[in-house]
Amino acid sequence: MSQTTAPTWLPDPAQGSAEGRSDLALRRVAIDTYRENVAYLNRNCSVYRAEGFQALSKVAVQANGRRILATLNVVDDAAIVDCGELGLSEDAFAQLGVADGHTVSVSQAEPPASMGALRRKIGGERLDKDDFRAIVHDIAQHHYSKIELTAFLMATNRGEMDREEIYFLTDAMVASGRRLDWHEPLVVDKHCIGGIPGNRTSMLVVPIVAAHGMLCPKTSSRAITSPAGTADTMEVLANVELPFDTLSNIVREHRGCLAWGGTANLSPADDVLIAVERPLSLDSPAQMVASILSKKIAAGSTHLVLDIPIGPTAKVRSMPEAQRLRRLFEYVAARLQLSLDVVITDGRQPVGSGVGPVLEARDVMRVLENDPQAPMDLRQKALRLAGRLIECDPDVRGGDGYAIARDILDSGRALARMNAIIEAQGSHGFDHQHPRLGRLTFEVFAQTAGVVTGIDNLQIARVARLAGAPTVQGAGVDLLRKLGEAVTVGDVLYRVHAEFQTDLSFARQLCGKFGGYSIGRVEDLPHVFVEF
Repeated sequence: MSQTTAPTWLPDPAQGSAEGRSDLALRRVAIDTYRENVAYLNRNCSVYRAEGFQALSKVAVQANGRRILATLNVVDDAAIVDCGELGLSEDAFAQLGVADGHTVSVSQAEPPASMGALRRKIGGERLDKDDFRAIVHDIAQHHYSKIELTAFLMATNRGEMDREEIYFLTDAMVASGRRLDWHEPLVVDKHCIGGIPGNRTSMLVVPIVAAHGMLCPKTSSRAITSPAGTADTMEVLANVELPFDTLSNIVREHRGCLAWGGTANLSPADDVLIAVERPLSLDSPAQMVASILSKKIAAGSTHLVLDIPIGPTAKVRSMPEAQRLRRLFEYVAARLQLSLDVVITDGRQPVGSGVGPVLEARDVMRVLENDPQAPMDLRQKALRLAGRLIECDPDVRGGDGYAIARDILDSGRALARMNAIIEAQGSHGFDHQHPRLGRLTFEVFAQTAGVVTGIDNLQIARVARLAGAPTVQGAGVDLLRKLGEAVTVGDVLYRVHAEFQTDLSFARQLCGKFGGYSIGRVEDLPHVFVEF
């Protein structure tokens, strides 16, 4: 498999001691700074005083021919970093790739080469392809601080980027890392823009289309603000953090995989930007398009089915907004020669019954086993998405994909393929008939009689997160009522699972303010006009 890899380190331009550089002993500081390289110097260190370093400034750290950039933090506790030592956060330590105690040198870092272009974008100017390539290269190489990254994100979040600029940004993000070539004319993938709890259709689509014979190398992210990502849920069933060569062999043999994408170095600038976007709740159309399409193109996909759910508490709230987003995705995908099929779906409520890794894995396996308790909404949505992907096969007539997907699921071939993928990735022996859920529970009851007229996606996700998901795999929310179902006073709407009393208390307090359900009349049900 051919590939182009952007280095995660920079060659040291000057070996040994040099003017402006000072040697120190490396110390690993066990702090997860999430996608940001951070260096630590003791305030009383002679190097700190002599070099004129300031907190939050950028420094260059070099050792054994490798060079990384990091944001400087100044400490006053010798137990963290003593004089004569340079501390590095977990990410930075891993990138530098030398042992604890190794001699390293530290110096003032030059401003990023693309700083001029960044300032022009902050000022509202239109940038060209080379400008975006320069900025994204510096982002991927950790040349920017989080403050500078935030400025870039805000500048591209104001709606001032035209669609060609979004194409330039996406193209630059593809170029910032590895690009896979599977040497096949048809490589398919499915993606959802997110925001709907329990929406684990990918774990059904992959085994269905792989059983059809299509190549579907699915690399997914972990949850950042949601109760579970595809990788978190798949990790209940099997290993997801595997060397890329191992995953490549699995894909070749089984025609698919379900793995965490962090080991593949696909669009690494996107991972850096996400670390800033999510805490700020930034999700602009420009960044969404660039993030999703860059990852898919870098992964070698030729055909993509994109799910855009709409609903009162989904990311997209109306059909006109969904259509605008669809046209933007289609324009950029066409410029990058990616065949794209956008599907607008019902996002009025969570998909399936479970929200949280173990509960979602239970739902997936029930669908694959054609269990009578399987959530029908998850089954139907997965079949329709898989059918759209199967229709990318030139030997399949348009409109026949759903029936083919249903036959693959009903016959047990999808289950057999999923089990083969699980074994190849390293099975965790999950028993979905007796899933290990959080041992502490409480239930939320209907306070009035009527019909379920609303389920707040955001609130249900918050409850599951406070209960411990996804860090605690068995934590989450088990939904017992869906939209349109009749309830009486005292009926259980959902059950919350937690492993720790503190998590249970936090989730209970949130539910006491608003349980996330609305009860009313049938005519109060929100209508949504979607493709399925």
